[in-house]
Amino acid sequence: MRVGFTVFLALIYLGCMSPAFAATDKDSYLDMARQGWNYELRTTMIGRDMSIPVHINGRDLAGASICMVGEQANEQSLEVINAFRKLIGDVYGKPVPMRFAGPTARNCGGGRMIVLRLYSGTPPNRALSDDLNWMNQIYQFGLPKDRFYSASSPAMAQTFFGRLGQATHIMVQQTAIPGRDQLDDAFFRSILIEELYQSYTFGMDILKFSPEGAFYSKLQEVPLNLHGLTWGSRAFKKALLGSNPPGLCEFDLFMMHAVAQAPVDETTMPVFIDYIDANFDLLAQMTSDTIQDSEYDVIRDPQCQPIMH
Repeated sequence: MRVGFTVFLALIYLGCMSPAFAATDKDSYLDMARQGWNYELRTTMIGRDMSIPVHINGRDLAGASICMVGEQANEQSLEVINAFRKLIGDVYGKPVPMRFAGPTARNCGGGRMIVLRLYSGTPPNRALSDDLNWMNQIYQFGLPKDRFYSASSPAMAQTFFGRLGQATHIMVQQTAIPGRDQLDDAFFRSILIEELYQSYTFGMDILKFSPEGAFYSKLQEVPLNLHGLTWGSRAFKKALLGSNPPGLCEFDLFMMHAVAQAPVDETTMPVFIDYIDANFDLLAQMTSDTIQDSEYDVIRDPQCQPIMH
C-alpha cells in the first residue's frame, strides 16, 4: 500500500523491476532486495541545498527516539507502535525511547528522532508545516524557509538529511474510534505499519504486476488507478488494502536483519546485496527466531510467502 514514503523529499529510481516470483527461494529474495534497496537519487525538492550529503542506511536510526505529537495514539495505534518499537529494539540491538510531546514538534527537543504526528479527520497541514519548518531550523536541512506543506495522502513519511544530522517526520491518520468499523481498523493499521517499516529500513516500493498469488513483502504493491476516489471513501480504503499485505511479511523481517547486520556504508550499494547473498542462511535463521515471538503478530501477515532455501 504505497501511500506516502519519501526519502529526503526526493523522487527515487528503482532498479531491476520484474514481475511476481514463481518460487520462494534465495534467488527470489535477492531479486526482491535489489528492487527495494537498489535505488539512487534522481531529483529532489526544488530549492533544497544540494551540497548537503545524503546517507541512506536504516541502521543509522538505531536508538533514535520517537516523539509523538498531535493526537494521542488510540489503542490500536499504540499497539502497533509498541510492537514495532520492540521489533526495532530486538533487531537493531538498541531500545526505542518514546514520549508524547503535545501539539507541536517544537516540544521534541533535539537528537536523533522520528517525529510521529497522528491525526483523525482533516489533515493538519498548518501543524505539519510548523513541524517541518522547525525541523529545518534545528537540523539545517537546507529547505526553503517557512514553506507551507500539505498532506498528499493519509500517510506520509519523509526523511531529511541536514548539516546537523538527519531526522524523519511521519504523519499518519488514525481512526477516531477503534473497533467501530472493521475496514477502518484494518486500513489505518496497515498504513501505520508501512510507514514505520519504510522509515526504519529505507526500503522502497516493489511493483507486483499480477494481483494473483501470495505476497512476499509489505513493500509490494499492485498498481492501482485511484483517480476520482477520495481518501475517506470506503472504495479508496478497500482498493489500497487489496494492493499489498496488511502487515509485515517474513521477507520484511529478513531485510530488517540484513540492514541491522550488514557492515556496509549505505544499504543502496551493490555490496549490500552481496552481503545478503553470502549470509543468507544466517539471516534466514535470525528471521525464523524473530517470527517465534508472538508479540509481533499484531504487525505481521502470516499469509505471506515464507523463506524456503
